[in-house]
Amino acid sequence: MTVFEAASVPGEAPPADSVAPRESSADAPTSIARLNATIRDFVAQWGTVWVEGEITSWNVRAGNVFARLKDTRSDAQISIRLWSSVRARIPADLAVGDHVVAAVKADYFVKAGDFSFTVSAMKHVGLGDQLERLERLRVQLRQEGLFDPSRKKPLPFLPHVIGLITGENSDAEKDVHRNAELRWPQVRFRTVHAAVQGDRCVPETLAALKKLDADPDVDVIVIARGGGDPQTLLGFSDERLVRAVAAAATPVVSAIGHENDHPLLDDVADLRASTPTDAAKRVVPDVGEQRALVAQLRARATTRVSQRVAHDIAQLEQLRSRPVLRDPDPLIERRAQEVWLLAARSRDTVGRAVDAAGRRTAELRASLRALSPAATLARGYAIAHRDDGVIVRDAADAPAGTALTLTVDRGSLRALSEGEIAESDATDATNPARPESAAPLKAGASDPAPAEGSDARR
Repeated sequence: MTVFEAASVPGEAPPADSVAPRESSADAPTSIARLNATIRDFVAQWGTVWVEGEITSWNVRAGNVFARLKDTRSDAQISIRLWSSVRARIPADLAVGDHVVAAVKADYFVKAGDFSFTVSAMKHVGLGDQLERLERLRVQLRQEGLFDPSRKKPLPFLPHVIGLITGENSDAEKDVHRNAELRWPQVRFRTVHAAVQGDRCVPETLAALKKLDADPDVDVIVIARGGGDPQTLLGFSDERLVRAVAAAATPVVSAIGHENDHPLLDDVADLRASTPTDAAKRVVPDVGEQRALVAQLRARATTRVSQRVAHDIAQLEQLRSRPVLRDPDPLIERRAQEVWLLAARSRDTVGRAVDAAGRRTAELRASLRALSPAATLARGYAIAHRDDGVIVRDAADAPAGTALTLTVDRGSLRALSEGEIAESDATDATNPARPESAAPLKAGASDPAPAEGSDARR
């Protein structure tokens, strides 16, 4: 509470802040600040009050709500404010026109002189304890992520079999069949009837959902029911059914009631249809539209292919018009002349190299023939060696009786040594009058033969 201190001056009017509103007069007025503070302190004593009314305006600003409530029996209205923390605890579907009860506390703003009420709780009138529990369940399921769009499964483009859960001989069943068959005549249904209201609604719908979800032929499941009052639709907000739909492996479409009906099943289903008729239109494609689309795509493909072929033909004609492709003979002839010149030059170079190599080979062959021991043997010399392989270079190495092998120009022969020949006999052996065959046989002990024979053995 604001405290105003009096600071009066004798003989003058007291300051306005020091004058209480009840004690004010024309000569001693009170201040606006004190008046507003007095009003604020007074209304603060009222505490929280429950009021009933109709929402006439509902403006959301930065998470807070500024609204007005109108009396249901007169034109009286009040201004209300709901802070963001309170808004998270009240039903999310509150809107203009709703009949509500609210817990309000008077609040008077001293600075602006505005009078309004702060709301701490609000609920629909007549919603009842059961619907209040459903709203709390809605908040809980939203917090668990069951309403998150990322977890919803996409519907197949063209389901082979549609599972339908609805009441027996109901208008909803007829609407779904009729509209689906008008869009795609070959569509097939697998229908399981269940009670759509009352105590049997939830268990029968759960059993039908379990049966269709286990059927591998069913591509999508539609749960359909016609409109009704909120009490008859409570079964489709049952927590067991809602969690079963969220856990189903097959995509589920909710088609409950009309556009304004909003059970929890709509929030958790993979697709929400406003009516059973809307469900049929959204589950199967329109055959006429698909044919038109196919025709359009074929026309576009034909146009693109024709354009590509025409472009490639133009490119080919452009390439063919180039001189190198229009008359390629000169290019080939120039290359042929170059190849012929290179081949002739190669033949000439290889021929000279072969001739030089031949001459060099002949020279080496002649040198080898001149240096070869075979040339010496061809002149009539022989090489003598004992059986142990030792070449006889000294007559003393072959005493009488020593077996010798004599190698001549063509072949070898065996000989038996008669000992060293006297010097006079050796001179006679070199006499030309003697037969040529005698000299080489005695020459085995002469000096030149062993030397050449030694080179031959090596």
